[in-house]
Amino acid sequence: MDLARSPLALPFPQMPPVSGVTLRVARAQYKDWDRADLTYAELAEGTVVAGVFTRSACPSSEVELGRKNVKLGRARALVVNAGNSNAFTGYRGRQAVEQIMDQVASGLGCAREQVFVSSTGVIGVPLPLDKARAGVAAVLDAVPATWEDAANTIATTDTFAKGAAASAMVDGQRVELCAIVKGSGMIAPDMATMLGYIFTDASITPEFLQQLLASANQQTFSCITVDSDTSTSDTVLAFATGMAGNTQLASFDDAGADAFAAALHDVCRQLAHLVVRDGEGASKFIEIRVSGADSDQSAHKIGLSIANSPLVKTAIAGQDANWGRVVMAVGKAGEPADRDRLSIGFGGIWAARNGQPLADYDEAPVAAHLEGTEITIEVDLNLGDGAATVWTCDLTHGYIDINADYRS
Repeated sequence: MDLARSPLALPFPQMPPVSGVTLRVARAQYKDWDRADLTYAELAEGTVVAGVFTRSACPSSEVELGRKNVKLGRARALVVNAGNSNAFTGYRGRQAVEQIMDQVASGLGCAREQVFVSSTGVIGVPLPLDKARAGVAAVLDAVPATWEDAANTIATTDTFAKGAAASAMVDGQRVELCAIVKGSGMIAPDMATMLGYIFTDASITPEFLQQLLASANQQTFSCITVDSDTSTSDTVLAFATGMAGNTQLASFDDAGADAFAAALHDVCRQLAHLVVRDGEGASKFIEIRVSGADSDQSAHKIGLSIANSPLVKTAIAGQDANWGRVVMAVGKAGEPADRDRLSIGFGGIWAARNGQPLADYDEAPVAAHLEGTEITIEVDLNLGDGAATVWTCDLTHGYIDINADYRS
């Protein structure tokens, strides 16, 4: 499938090396395509890991094993297969993952539990053992790759490579954070979404890294949606090699912990936005701001109700300031709302206040706002202090075209 680059795409950023991380890519040929489709990251001894995973009741073996092994807190390698999700494949899928783990562990001389595997692509097709074996053998001997190489290799229906970087001063030492992500469709957050990998040279305990990643996830990856569908394979992993030389972070009481947490959140937010910008068929990036809700959690649910509404998303695609569809989405969310207190706006211009349209409402500036590619929807429930921001994209015929032809 030859996909046009998203009109919302951003150029791949300049990203520095992260000490203790070596990237390689190879061709396992999981699909009939002329590109690398197996990514490998070798990690220095002592690297710690944290992760968040899909809450799908039908996860892949990669997710099941990753969820179990991340609790041990140590990692030496990451392998990502593109083109085949290896989900809903029973014992054959499990066998493929364990084969990859054993093969890499043997090469590195580490425990198999320190090898993390992800797969993405078509559901229901077992990962071919022979192709996986040959692909891993090839990637172990491959020359080092760039961040952009790795970002391209983990992609499926993505139309551009996605990466993000940040840095922080921790205990007088500069630490680097570099990350890549893939995701375009089947994007709806449920603890995590898509495949995302964050690498840092900071020294940090696995427990504190897990705490920070979970918090960042709740405010970033769990605040995006493209199509309301949660994948069987969603995974976000953070690896910290400890080679920056800072005193190990263990809590917010440690020097530089706040700065590191802010940098991690920044990287996660960048990645989350990039996924939305590459939403299948997307032509507009939509930010939905909900305020005045009963609680932050309630605001979050209302925001996602709006973001997942096909009627709202198609109205934005058609540049139609139909605020009645936003009212509908608020009302169906199952959260506290009062029709006579509700206010709706677009691009900083209120269309309705306190349950009714404004007498002097002029749709012209709103229509002009909707002609752009960066759209804002504001909702004020006037019930309390709860607030949340979520991000989505519009829904166009391009989404149908891509997914009707996905397996070809």
